[in-house]
This record gives sequence, C-alpha cells and structure tokens, in this order.
Amino acid sequence: MSWETVIGLEIHAQLATRTKIFSGSSTAFGAPPNTQANLVDLGYPGVLPVLNQQAVKMAVKFGLAVGATVATRSVFARKNYFYPDLPKGYQISQYELPIVEHGKMDILLEDGSSKTIRITRAHLEEDAGKSLHEDFHGFTGIDLNRAGTPLIEIVSEPDMRSAKEAVAYMKKIHTLVRYLDICDGNMQEGSFRCDANVSVRRVGAEKFGTRCEIKNLNSFRFIEKAINYEVARQIELIESGGTVQQQTRLFDPDRGETRALRSKEEANDYRYFPDPDLLPVVLDDLFIDGIRATLPELPDEKAQRLVRDFDLPAYDAGVLTGSREVAEFYEKVINEVKGDAKQNAKLAANWVMGEVLGALNRDGLDITESRVSAEALALLLSRINDATVSGKLAKEVFEAMWSEGKGADDIIDAKGLKQITDVSAIEKVIDEIMAANSKQLADYRSGKDKLFAFFVGQVMKITAGKANPNQVNDLLKKKLAG
Repeated sequence: MSWETVIGLEIHAQLATRTKIFSGSSTAFGAPPNTQANLVDLGYPGVLPVLNQQAVKMAVKFGLAVGATVATRSVFARKNYFYPDLPKGYQISQYELPIVEHGKMDILLEDGSSKTIRITRAHLEEDAGKSLHEDFHGFTGIDLNRAGTPLIEIVSEPDMRSAKEAVAYMKKIHTLVRYLDICDGNMQEGSFRCDANVSVRRVGAEKFGTRCEIKNLNSFRFIEKAINYEVARQIELIESGGTVQQQTRLFDPDRGETRALRSKEEANDYRYFPDPDLLPVVLDDLFIDGIRATLPELPDEKAQRLVRDFDLPAYDAGVLTGSREVAEFYEKVINEVKGDAKQNAKLAANWVMGEVLGALNRDGLDITESRVSAEALALLLSRINDATVSGKLAKEVFEAMWSEGKGADDIIDAKGLKQITDVSAIEKVIDEIMAANSKQLADYRSGKDKLFAFFVGQVMKITAGKANPNQVNDLLKKKLAG
C-alpha cells in the first residue's frame, strides 16, 4: 500500500530589532542569564506593553516580499498557557486577525521543476524564555533573556509532500528573511527555527491523517531526519494495526528519532482573547507603500536577472543567489573583472561556486570571512582573460592567495607562473618533442589521432604548464600534420 506524506511548517524567525517587541530590553545574544529582562518581560502587575514599530515594519516587509495581503488592521491576542518560561502565564501573539495573510513561496524540486507553497499567515508574537536542564542536577533553570523577543511566525499550508520539499521551502524562507535584513537567520542561536506538522495518508485519499507536531527544529539536516523518522514511525504504526495520536513531539538528534512530549493542544485550549493592553495595529496605504519602496531585489528576481542578462544557467543563478552575501560577493567580482561581460559572468560563477565556496567549506568559514576578496578574485580572473596565466595555473595562484594573503600579481611574479605566449618559444619546444618522439609522430600521422593528447602533455610538462593551451593546440595541429 502506498502512502503520501503531508507536511506543513511553522517557521519562527526572530526579528532583527535592537529591543524587544513590547519593552526596551536588549535582544543581544549571549548575555548572562536573566540580565536582559525588565518588569514588562517578567510580567509584573501593573506594567503595560508598548509595541515596537520596527517589528511591525519588518513583518510588513516580509508580507510584501511573499506577495501576501498586509492587513490594515491586525489585533494582538493573549495565548494562555502555564509554563515556567512564560512569566505572565500567557504569550502575546496574533490569532484571528494577523498582520500578514495569503502569501506564497516557489521552491525548486530535485527534478528541476518548481512548486508553489502557500503561506497561510505570518503573525507577530513574543518569544518565551528558555528552560535550562543540563546544568542543574534535579532542577530546571529558567533564563528569561529571550522572553519578549520579537518573532514573526510564518505558517504554511500543508503543501509539502516530502522532507526534501520541506527543507527546500525552509531554505527559501531563510534566504528571504536575510535578504530583507529582518532576521540574521542564525539557527545555532535560535534566531530561525521551525515546528513541523507531519501526517500520512493513503495515496488518493482526500482526508488528511492525524498529524504530529515536531517542535523546535533548528537545522536543515535535523528537519529532514526528523520528518523522515516521523513518517516511517506513523506508517509502521498504522500498518501494524495501531492509530496515530495527535501529539507534540521532540526530535532527539543523538538517536535520530522523535519522542512524545505531550498531547497536541487545539486553539481553544489556549483560550485566545484580544489583549486589553494593546490597541489594534492600524496601517494606512502610505505606510505600507513606504515600506514597499525599501524592498531590495529579492532572490528569485536576482536569479532571473543573472539568467537574462548574462545567460547564466538557472542552476548557477540559484546557487549564487541562495545567500545574500554570496550574491553580493559574486556581483562585485563580475563588476571588477576585465573582459567580455557574459563570458566573465560564467567564468566568475565557476570560480565562486568552485574554488571560493569549496575553500570556505573546507575551512569552515562564511563568505564574509573569505581569505580572497571579491576584488582580489576579479584581478586573478582578469589575468586569465589577458593570458597572463592559464586557468590551470590560476588555481595554483588562488591556493597561494588563500594561504598567504597576497595578491595575484605578486604570487605570479614570485612563483614565475606567467604564461608563455611567445609563439617561437612554443614552436621550439614542439620541434624538440617531435624529434625526440619519432615513433609516436609516425603513428599519429598514420591515423592514431589519440596521440595528439600525448604531444600536448609533453609540451605542458616541459613548460611546467606555462604554455598557453590554445596556442599549443593550434601550433601542434599544424606541425604534426607535416
């Protein structure tokens, strides 16, 4: 019997404001526990929340970027539940009237096709504190520094049908919020995480199966593993005669499995009602249009421009625009390198995706920590274009630039890597090789064309790879032909 997986994600993106959503406490990461929580965050009687306007602007910016409807009137509600990291006994969120509704995000599937994932809503809310278990024997510590940190919760429709689709969607949202500069996307620090709602149903069935929610997934690898495990668990349970219980579950990365945390709540369990301390958020068209004017070129738009203007393959454009920082690095390179723009675009794409990203991955660095700047790489590529070095020797130069921190010209001069382009010098080497390899020459002239590579290799060996490859090929064809 075939099964279909049904997945919806609730992504929590911490907004990049300097202060919390309803108080003036700092949102900076890494402070000692409970040093960034004031009376509002701690829920003291008589204190009143004051809405952070920057958080509203960032939510609107996200809504516009995903083609959603931005509400001219939205309302904050109290979501009531009792947990140690929630001092007030309720979380301020948005329920019936969120600030953003009905958006969409296109993702690229493994077969090269695209799929649209519908975004049900995106609403503003405050984060809870953090429970600390590992440092206290028999006790739980509570750090309230995160309490009141502004979040936008992005809720998708259950449109994803595999863990890979879920990861692709989350990566696109991750890229977008960083392009918009509304979230730093730091998953290790909890700035970007998701809850995955997972269920299975028979292929062809219309009714959804019972879903389980996997909480607080903060890495793309964990998301894929957690969903795949949960899908297998539910199928095995049903096929063995059991039933799936609606639950909230946690993923244990050490064991690679999910485990039950509690029965899943419904909306009425939270007893939502409008927060009496906060007025409705009322936005006019002038405010929304002002934010629309600040939108940057978005990832998909940038990728389409690279394909249109430079004839880049769609795959290359997708990789290069998958990170705002990588896109900026790449565009600096193509703006600086000398030569034909379209040829340079593909050349630069190959080098950024190959050498640069490869070296960063090898050394565990981010593009902002690249040991070869965009300007330095552009100079190296210019030296390929003007035939100072060959593409093969340029890779040797790049490695030296990466390890020594010197410029391309200094390394080319110091290591004597300048390409040989003197026709007479190359002809002299070819003549010597032909004289020393008379049998191979005779065999080539009798029809063994594959020996051409032998002669090319001999030339490059004697010139230590410095002979211009195009000139070598042209001259050899003439001389070997007799």
